[in-house]
Amino acid sequence: MPKYDLSFHPPVMNAAGSLGFAPSGRLGLDWSRFGAFVTNPISLGPRSPAHGQRFMPYPGGFLLHTGYHNPGFKAALKRYAAAWRRAPLPVIVHLLAQQPDELAYMVSRLEGRENLLAVEVGLPPGVDAASARLLVAAALGEMALIARLPREQALELAPVALQAGAAAVSLEAQRGTLPAGEGLVMEGRLYGPAVFPQAFSLTRQLIQAEIPVIAAGGVYREAEVEALLAAGALGVQMDASLWREG
Repeated sequence: MPKYDLSFHPPVMNAAGSLGFAPSGRLGLDWSRFGAFVTNPISLGPRSPAHGQRFMPYPGGFLLHTGYHNPGFKAALKRYAAAWRRAPLPVIVHLLAQQPDELAYMVSRLEGRENLLAVEVGLPPGVDAASARLLVAAALGEMALIARLPREQALELAPVALQAGAAAVSLEAQRGTLPAGEGLVMEGRLYGPAVFPQAFSLTRQLIQAEIPVIAAGGVYREAEVEALLAAGALGVQMDASLWREG
């Protein structure tokens, strides 16, 4: 299965989980600033929101735990396929990787639909190289494939994803844990400006390894976008910084 070249004009997009399942005028964003829209993560079956405390600030950012709630693939396709087709910019559908056969089914149902630029597959945290290879290979089809990697495993898994057929890799938000009082802890993904130095460092390491990477993490200023692109990133995904704009 051939790989597909990916290009974004302009080379900026939202990260999965940041702006919903389809671009909307209600968000108050200028879509001409973006080269693509990335949907919220979609799994084959529906997923409920995470229970308990889901948001905790820390200096320079915050920790968020959502559980990637979504209506499931069939319901999402029914609700949003028309909006994807009419969107003012190309759409990248983000699929949550669980089993190879599930991914193959979802990708097959997306093929041939108008205005879809690529599929982004979110690999689960802790996935081993063999399983990552199987998941990426199962998602190959007519569209370009982006493998979104757990940040902690990106250097290990990026070559595996490319060898399996991915056109590029992107980076999941970094995971972390904070004390939540009374001996409890809260686990989730880290957002905010404090994340950028590590994101920039990892992006440079991937680029030095000749990995086509869509950078992400703590991007709040135009200067940070420019720094990532100047380093050689294929594109830049923004997340929490977009919430203060909408």
